[in-house]
Parts: sequence; structure tokens; C-alpha cells
Amino acid sequence: MHLAPSILAADLADLAGALRLCEDGGADWVHVDVMDGRFVPNLTFGIPVVAALKRRTRLPLDVHLMVEEPSRLMEEYVRAGAAGITIHWEAEIHLHRALTALRQWGVRAGVALNPATPVEILQDVLGTADHVLLMSVNPGFAGQAFIPEALEKARRLQAMARRSGRPLSIGMDGGLGRGNIRAALLAGVDFAVAGSAVFAAADPVQEMLALRQAAHAETV
Repeated sequence: MHLAPSILAADLADLAGALRLCEDGGADWVHVDVMDGRFVPNLTFGIPVVAALKRRTRLPLDVHLMVEEPSRLMEEYVRAGAAGITIHWEAEIHLHRALTALRQWGVRAGVALNPATPVEILQDVLGTADHVLLMSVNPGFAGQAFIPEALEKARRLQAMARRSGRPLSIGMDGGLGRGNIRAALLAGVDFAVAGSAVFAAADPVQEMLALRQAAHAETV
């Protein structure tokens, strides 16, 4: 299980400190939630913030664009230092073209699905995406409760990927913690986005280690 802490849940007055915690905790990359106040009811990080984060960490930045018409902004975030861009199926009309462009720019191309969107909608773009991010909360705010139906979606998506014969990484974002991260792994999820579980903990570094241990424990 790869771990991508979401700095949306960190102390926003000390993002450099949050990056250090991610490095010390052995995070695989840093999840950066970009929200426009239209696709989701919140405003968060813009292009200058991503560029500043890039200057302060060696970890790759996975930028999750929760915005309308993400293809208008993708290239700017790539230039700012994103190592991966995840866009929503619900927000992008020309999804195949957008994912193809991301790959041509040399970054990981991801597509996210809201909780109510079935995974079967992605059948014709599985070969174009490097990863699929399944939202296990309704996007917009940190600290929401996990939606357990996301686990069945992960199982169905894993089966689709197997049948297609194409490599696909499956992520899950929202409400993940020690109590359900192993269930996500067993459902086919190979990277977890964890925000409040990490940054609301008394010791975020130790919590990252505990999440990995919980994911690979023999019992939940």
C-alpha cells in the first residue's frame, strides 16, 4: 500500500512543515487537492502554491484537480511541478484527449470518480489512464466519514483492469484510517490518500507508519 498524505488536512500556515512530516513518515508522494469553489464547494491551492511546494520537497506532487474544465489548467500545474495530475470524469468532456496530453507531458495521468459514479463508465479509457482515484467521500472538505460502498467499486474496477490486461493503479481518497485501510488493500486499492488520519494525529509521522502496518496486518 502506497501512502499519499493530503496536505489539505495539514496546518495550512505551515505547509513546509507538513512536507517535512510527509518525508519523515516515508510517504510515497504528496496529495495536493485543488478546488475551485464551483466543481466542489471549497477553494484551496492554486498554481503558485504548487510551485512553492515543489521547491520545498523531494517527494513527487500528485495534484488532484477538483475543478470545472480541468484541461484548461492542467499544463500550468505540470509546469509548476506536478508529477501527476488527477482529473474528474464528471468535470472533463474530452477525457481521452486530456489523459493523453498528460502522458505526453511526462506526468502520471489519473482520473477520479465521485462516489455516485460507477466504475464501468471508464471501460473505454482504462488504457489511457495510469491510475484511477476512487472518492470514498463526497469531494470538497477534509474530515468526512468513509463511504463503505467504495470498496465494492474498487473490486469491480480491479476486475475490469484484469480483464483488459492493462496495468492500472487504483487509489482511494477520503475517510481512510487504521480501521479500514486493510479492507481497501484487499479490495484492490494500492495507494491511499489520507488527510485527517495523518495530520489530525498527535504524531503524524508515527501515524503514517501505523497506517502501513495496519494495511499489511493479517487481521483488520
